Amino acid sequence: MSNPSITFRRMLIQLGAMSMLALITMTTQMAAHEIRPAIADVTLGDDAVDISIRITAEPLIAGINLEGLQDTNEAPDADKYDALRALSATDLDEQFRAAWPNIASGFTTLAGEAPVALELVSVDVADQPNLELPRDTTIILKGALPSDASDLRFGWQAANGPIIVRQAEGGDDAYAGYLENGALSEPLPRVGAASESAVSVFLRYIVVGFDHIIPKGLDHILFVLGLFFLSLHIRPLVTQITVFTVAHTITLALASLGYVAVNPAVVEPLIAASIVYVAVENIFTSRITWWRPIVIFAFGLLHGLGFASVLGEFGLAQGRFVVGLIGFNVGVEVGQLAVITLAFLAVGIWFGKKPWYRARISIPASVFIAVVGAYWAVERVFL
Repeated sequence: MSNPSITFRRMLIQLGAMSMLALITMTTQMAAHEIRPAIADVTLGDDAVDISIRITAEPLIAGINLEGLQDTNEAPDADKYDALRALSATDLDEQFRAAWPNIASGFTTLAGEAPVALELVSVDVADQPNLELPRDTTIILKGALPSDASDLRFGWQAANGPIIVRQAEGGDDAYAGYLENGALSEPLPRVGAASESAVSVFLRYIVVGFDHIIPKGLDHILFVLGLFFLSLHIRPLVTQITVFTVAHTITLALASLGYVAVNPAVVEPLIAASIVYVAVENIFTSRITWWRPIVIFAFGLLHGLGFASVLGEFGLAQGRFVVGLIGFNVGVEVGQLAVITLAFLAVGIWFGKKPWYRARISIPASVFIAVVGAYWAVERVFL
């Protein structure tokens, strides 16, 4: 007759293994088609509004509901997106214009409480030879405004995903709202510009930074888990996290401020390689080596460049850039600490002191992490 405590432990270990396999499945599915926010620049005149929007046009044309998704591959009709990705710029332009009446119904533009009809003025589809990367399309919209000088609010339906709405020519403090779930922008005045406080920007970008780790930053999550599975002792864990944090903070700041620029085609495969390195080293050693902090620092510099590419998509105004940068970095750190905390609660607190912890949990988990990282490295180099 089996011992119930042993059976329970085995069930927990199997559950952990299945969770890791589920994570791997998610990571391989989400690597290539991550949903990016659209960016809308609103220019208001006395009697008209002009809106320039950078979008990923394919899901809008296909009618994919992006609400709650992190990746277009999660959508039931993802094959439509992939088919549109394969079209030439000219053909995608034609498809977008044909679908515009349906797409337009998802936009909300209000002058006071009066709806404003938007006319599609132009469509500019960028060439994108790599089908595994999002393709930018820029559309120009124009609408007539009533003569009552009412403020304007703008947004689109939740199914279209997140959108950043900025008031053009508003100066360093101009409003730049990150909108989700069908929310509308703050009222944008026709004279002057809406502004946003530094505190509001700081708090908002803490959320954005956290969101980039959990749930969107699966490669960064795996790297942090690689640091965790080396050892549960406080000193090596704190040393690794501190070195990693200092390094990615440096390059996040330098790259975001324009002092450093590295091609993402170089950075992304190296980030994947960093995951492989820490995981493989975990397999062969259970203590922190003298060179591991140095290597982690170098990898942290790479991860900071990856964070910067994400922050760059949000188009922060110069007057709020530093505040947003600090908030984003704080959010990233909170996200990383959350990963470590969840990992400790899931396995460390239960099994960390067991004599078989390293053989049955730490090493198998590191093998899984190394396999995923290697897959990403190959995919990002050759695809």
